[in-house]
Amino acid sequence: MVPDHYLKLDSQFCFPIYALSREITQLYRQFLDQLDITYPQYLVLMVLWQHDKQTVNQLGDKLLLDSGTLTPLLKRLEQKALVNRNRSKADERVVEISLTVAGAKLKEQASCIPREMFDLLGISLEEMETLKSIAHKILQYNAREQKG
Repeated sequence: MVPDHYLKLDSQFCFPIYALSREITQLYRQFLDQLDITYPQYLVLMVLWQHDKQTVNQLGDKLLLDSGTLTPLLKRLEQKALVNRNRSKADERVVEISLTVAGAKLKEQASCIPREMFDLLGISLEEMETLKSIAHKILQYNAREQKG
């Protein structure tokens, strides 16, 4: 039998991670609202700013999202004229995503966001790197388990 203290909210490591994720996403909103994009849209754009022209599957792999979640998000970005969605000429089942001129220009406006978030959170670079390292370790474990 599991001792009761293991089932208390303050004994769980998952709750502060969940709450932190929501809090950070909320903090991003003040910057992203100025760009008229949501946090998930920002994530897609960051991938495309780094590697323009990605398939939906490539984006999904990088963002850990399935195509059912990603497709409506990409449609909204296309409606905002920030990305183009085109069927591959080699394989019509494959949809390729690329930035529009407006989507590429948005990168310049968004370039201040990481620094502003860092300042807003008031944590050291070392603390941020430690948190990222732990998060990546957990995500890699989860990816290995799913393949496994």
